[in-house]
Amino acid sequence: MALLAKAEGKGAARPLNATSHWLHGDKAAECDELDASHTWIGFATHYASAVFWALPFEFWRAKRRPRSTGALVRGACMTSAIAAAVDYGMTPKRLTPGWELVLSKRSLVMAYGVLALGLACGAKLAKAPVGRH
Repeated sequence: MALLAKAEGKGAARPLNATSHWLHGDKAAECDELDASHTWIGFATHYASAVFWALPFEFWRAKRRPRSTGALVRGACMTSAIAAAVDYGMTPKRLTPGWELVLSKRSLVMAYGVLALGLACGAKLAKAPVGRH
C-alpha cells in the first residue's frame, strides 16, 4: 500500500495511518508521519484484519483441501473478494480499512489482489516440506 500511495503522489505512511481512522476520524488519512498514535494503531488494526480474513480461508482450505495451485489461488481470490465486499459494502464507514481515504479504486483492487496473493503464498509455504528431521 505504501508503494501504491507513492505511485499516486501521496505519502507512503498514509494508507497505514488511515487504517487508524476508526479511532482518529478521517483526519488520520492526512498524517504523513510514522507515529505510535496513527501508524502503530493502523498496523495493529491492519494485522488483526489480515488474521481475521486468513481464518475463513484456512477453514475453507482444511475442509476442501484444494489439490491444485489453481484451486488454491481461486479460493484465495474468493476470500479476498468477500473481504472487499464486507469491508466496503457491509461495514460501517468508521470501521472500513480507511484506505479509500488515500488510495484510488484501482489501488484498492490491487491491495485486495495482494491479499489474495498473500493468502495463497502463505498456504503454499505452510505445505512446503521444511526438511529432514
